[in-house]
Amino acid sequence: MRVLVVIASYGRRNDRYLSRLINEYRSMSFRVDIVVLSNVPKALGPGVEVVVLAPKGDPWTFPFAHKNVLADRLNEYDLFLYSEDDTLITERNLQAFLKATELLPDDELAGFLRSEVTPDGEMYYSTVHGHFHWDASSVTHRHGHTFASFTNAHSACYVLTRKQLGRAVQSGGFLVEPHEGHYDLMATAATDPYTQCGFRKMVCISHIEDFTLPHLPNKYLGKQGMGLRRDEFVRQVRALLDIDSDRRPCSKLFEPETRAPLAAWSKSYYESANAEMASLIPKGARSVLSLGCGWGATESYLVKRGLRVVGVPMDSVIAACAESKGVEIVFGDFESARRELSGQSFDCILLSNVLHLLADPTAVLSAFAGLLSASGVVIASVPNLGQLAVWLGRLRGKSQYAGLDGYEKTGLHLTSAGLLRKWFKRSDLRVSRTTKVVPQRRRALNRWTAGLGKAALAEELIVLGKRA
Repeated sequence: MRVLVVIASYGRRNDRYLSRLINEYRSMSFRVDIVVLSNVPKALGPGVEVVVLAPKGDPWTFPFAHKNVLADRLNEYDLFLYSEDDTLITERNLQAFLKATELLPDDELAGFLRSEVTPDGEMYYSTVHGHFHWDASSVTHRHGHTFASFTNAHSACYVLTRKQLGRAVQSGGFLVEPHEGHYDLMATAATDPYTQCGFRKMVCISHIEDFTLPHLPNKYLGKQGMGLRRDEFVRQVRALLDIDSDRRPCSKLFEPETRAPLAAWSKSYYESANAEMASLIPKGARSVLSLGCGWGATESYLVKRGLRVVGVPMDSVIAACAESKGVEIVFGDFESARRELSGQSFDCILLSNVLHLLADPTAVLSAFAGLLSASGVVIASVPNLGQLAVWLGRLRGKSQYAGLDGYEKTGLHLTSAGLLRKWFKRSDLRVSRTTKVVPQRRRALNRWTAGLGKAALAEELIVLGKRA
């Protein structure tokens, strides 16, 4: 088998990782040819072809050049591999890819996830963060292997057979100009086969170790919201396997991803515990209903305070993480969950970053408001899309704010304090308190304005409402 490897290596910062990758490919039993794309000359030893390119404009367009190298040599190799210069792929990974390819239909590609390791040996899955999640409905079993789709197509690499590369080229979505949309430029270069060429990325969860790649710099460890600890990841994999064997329901609450550039303002499955929201819960409250529950950080905090917490999760996979923290789970969509909860009452209903993503927020508020106890409250948080930075970005035509013209186009409402009050009023709820959360980096400016600019500086809005 002849294998062509193309590695994008910009600058010299990752040269030590690049050297490790090259040594790994040289050790394989396959016949491997290596091409390194760089913006500077590099002496990488015999057998490594270095192509020096001078990117025009944005340097992050640089990785797209690898596609022409692969396509030009389509008939010379059996297997084609692209990666960034810090992601390690071994022969074991390639053998697993080949086995999986035999089992998958022609429109599905075996894909990988990336991992990082702390100094004391604890593993995190850096691919798993933010709004990215498992598609519970995608689980499939084929000849002793179970596969599922993870919505983050980016793993800084991909592998294609000759047939798959040919199909990608023929699709018209592979040999394209540098672009970005759902991902930034660098990530888009590594995800186009999945997002533009008619393939669906499938991860073999029954043999997950074979499809896990080390991200050698371990640079995301400790960064807020980046990477999921292995034990939490394993809970989700077990949930997927349970769905496959009909031991767990397959459910999804609503679409968490917006269609805004870079999927901005999507619902994160891994939100940190929101102390601001928790502080608004009345002291005498004994029960909380969380609509749109993710992995359960805020809910876990409330459980530890002695409250009964019921969660209607984003889906039946992420629910496994919340369950492990003591949260009672009600599976299903809003309608079925409301039916199952009929007859119960709650002292507080939480909606964390949910309302701006719903087609009809007032319908959901109205339906669940009937579950409030006599003194119960609804606490909801949304991004403040009426903040000054958003309006200035739209006026200046910045790409990340382009097309924010309505829910039908972007999948999100342009939420403001006024819009929230309108939604609550239509749901027979009265907003009694609005908290404007100003991020740390803007607090000095907020003090300088004596708090008068808070509405323009706040990134998050939290409202508390009661039955009218």
